[in-house]
Amino acid sequence: MKAPKRIYQCEQCGGQQPKWTGQCPDCQAWNTLIESVAAAQPTSARHTSYSGEAPRIIALSEVNPAEAPRLPTGLSEFDRVLGGGLVEGSVVLLGGDPGIGKSTLLLQSLAFNTGARKIRALYVSGEESSSQIALRAERLKVPTGDLRLLIETGIERILALAVSERPQVMVIDSIQTLYTETLQSAPGSVAQVRECAAQLVRFAKATRTAIYLVGHVTKDGALAGPRVLEHMVDAVLYFEGEVSGRYRLVRAFKNRFGAVNELGVFAMTDGGLREVTNPSAMLLSRHDQPVPGSVVMVTREGTRPLLVEVQALVDQSALGNPRRVTVGLDQNRLSMLLAVLNRHGGIATSGCDVFANIVGGVRLTETAGDLAIVMAVLSSLRDRPLPPDLVVFGEVGLAGEVRPVQGGPERLREAAKHGFKRAIVPKANVPKTLPAGLEVIPVTRLGDALGEI
Repeated sequence: MKAPKRIYQCEQCGGQQPKWTGQCPDCQAWNTLIESVAAAQPTSARHTSYSGEAPRIIALSEVNPAEAPRLPTGLSEFDRVLGGGLVEGSVVLLGGDPGIGKSTLLLQSLAFNTGARKIRALYVSGEESSSQIALRAERLKVPTGDLRLLIETGIERILALAVSERPQVMVIDSIQTLYTETLQSAPGSVAQVRECAAQLVRFAKATRTAIYLVGHVTKDGALAGPRVLEHMVDAVLYFEGEVSGRYRLVRAFKNRFGAVNELGVFAMTDGGLREVTNPSAMLLSRHDQPVPGSVVMVTREGTRPLLVEVQALVDQSALGNPRRVTVGLDQNRLSMLLAVLNRHGGIATSGCDVFANIVGGVRLTETAGDLAIVMAVLSSLRDRPLPPDLVVFGEVGLAGEVRPVQGGPERLREAAKHGFKRAIVPKANVPKTLPAGLEVIPVTRLGDALGEI
């Protein structure tokens, strides 16, 4: 068979070149030419019809809009992140730092599906041997009698065996280890990852097989490989948390079948990952006595309200340029809130180092924590603790106004459920019916909120 013709395409402008060069002649960008196949052979896997049906045009009104059936994963927190379970024919990309628990989570899920649900599952590994996977399964004490295992890195052989095996769920660990024979580049290169992922997505849609793709991450925490990989799959999940820590967070950054930014909380134990059904209790650190610079806020991760503790430390700076250090939130956001506190609250921190931290490893991505950060900074600056039964949330604008946030009633119900007695919230977030035992204090300006404490 004649080898397929190869070209080099620019990732910036899309221009095509017959050979690789360091700089694209069209857009003058450096190191953007990626190897690809110009024309595939008719017998190539790129055009294989796994379903055996020829494509045809249909009317949208003929499509049944019923909810896609879900396959439970065996872990309620994992089901929450996926939007209620795994959808048939979907492709889920799971990324995270090495050793954080990606393979452990998927092995536990497959063992549940094959054991309790009697679902055909295939675990494809390109990084570990069969004995290593067996040792992990023994350590996790999961049933693996019906779980099928394949150690292979060639995508053509994997798909050929999958066609005969016909699994309902398949795991690829990992996508960076696979290669296709139509390309000469090394496994893990941009062209190999993109082509292998494309064939897997095509196989999943044609055969209704749900596929998990394990992805490596760079030193910056982003998924390795081409950005188009995230566009091809149906869901992108990230494992967060410290490898040496106990708790793990799984966050959905893209999900075509559920809410985005949904969060699942797990605890790493000797027997594998265990879901944390009440993460608010885990994230809150109850102090023996009130301490300055600490306040509790209600954040919203997907459809779930979470209680988290916001801590701030304000200290006199010995430097000409005081430091602004944040953990779990945007540093520029902290600098902006300090400027608003100075301009509209009359409280200056220009000569102080300010440190802000979100306890528990949670990253605050919404603006509902603005009011809590301001109050924590003021509490630390004045060395006066806030009431331990107080909860705060709200967005602070540059004009000093306190703006409403999404999901106010759900946040207040979550605070009341955990025993909080007072809440300082934006006036527009006060519900008509207040939760029992919770005093809600509405505010419209930053000065009003500071006056309440």
